[in-house]
Amino acid sequence: MKFESIFLPGVDVKRPLVIAGPCSAETEEQVLVTAKQLAAAGVKIFRAGVWKPRTKPGGFEGVGSPALEWLKRVKLETDMYVTTEVATEKHVDEVLKYGVDLLWVGARTTANPFAVQEIADALKGADIPVFIKNPVNPDIELWVGAIERFYNAGVKQIGLIHRGFSSSNMAIYRNMPQWHIPIEMKRRFPSLPMLCDPSHMGGQRDMILKLSQQAMDLNYLGLMIEVHCCPDEAWSDKEQQITSDALKKVLNDLVIRDTMQTTESLATLRDQIDDLDNELLRLLSKRMRVSREIGHYKLDHGMPILQTQRYDHILTDRSSHGERLDMSGDFIKRMLEAIHSESIRQQMVVMEEAKERPKRSPSNG
Repeated sequence: MKFESIFLPGVDVKRPLVIAGPCSAETEEQVLVTAKQLAAAGVKIFRAGVWKPRTKPGGFEGVGSPALEWLKRVKLETDMYVTTEVATEKHVDEVLKYGVDLLWVGARTTANPFAVQEIADALKGADIPVFIKNPVNPDIELWVGAIERFYNAGVKQIGLIHRGFSSSNMAIYRNMPQWHIPIEMKRRFPSLPMLCDPSHMGGQRDMILKLSQQAMDLNYLGLMIEVHCCPDEAWSDKEQQITSDALKKVLNDLVIRDTMQTTESLATLRDQIDDLDNELLRLLSKRMRVSREIGHYKLDHGMPILQTQRYDHILTDRSSHGERLDMSGDFIKRMLEAIHSESIRQQMVVMEEAKERPKRSPSNG
């Protein structure tokens, strides 16, 4: 796929590219006050949710199409570009009519191929950039599928927004970062700009700087941050919104590491990594051979493959040992889960091969 660069005259693409504005367009005054504050802070792209379907009914679900008039005023009075979220064909028709400059597709929509296709079809023939948020669930192929649907519809200016993934574990993040998924997306689509949405990821305003810094350290192009003129009075997601002054502090405190070095300066260390990776693979191969031997033993003695007590012991013991070796317990747990899954697969192959092996007849001794 050949993508086109997202080009907005007057917008400097140096990192971080910033898209900022309130979670929801609540009133005309709130939209214009916030936009003018952001314009004064140097922000060039203003965001605001016009349609805001919530997880449960009863909350503020957006003003709808009338708020597009407010975005039109933002363009006229601040010279900013404006962007909002679309989730249906009707939304697309409305934003194109009002001259919205960029669109984004939300996480819930990305998870629904029918909705993505509807939006893509509605955009056929329209020359407008589209940013695609990751799906709510950590399914990279859904994210890839959304890119392909828009591309096939003729949309060539595509960007990605990483806002984290829903999880039952919300002790720290509103949406778990799972950085390995956007990293894989950057590997598959190196030409697509990647933005981070630290507001939805952290769910708390005091996490925005930390998450923004992590995104910059991973070489993201920019940030989409929720900014409100009076965050504590916001009608939706007030805990994750900040003021324009707070945004300026976040941007001033960011460390942008753009120094480029030749790969020769890292060659020795990377050679060591290559050698260690090869050794890890050899050790894992040896471990799988032992797992297959265990599979044969279980087969001969009528034992089931899964031994939960043993697996629980391995997880607990190795996680503790890994933490003593300065690795995170979460990393060790995920690594062991993957290894155990492959061990189970290897033993299942042993069992299946035994079923297919022809039994010897008595006459054959």
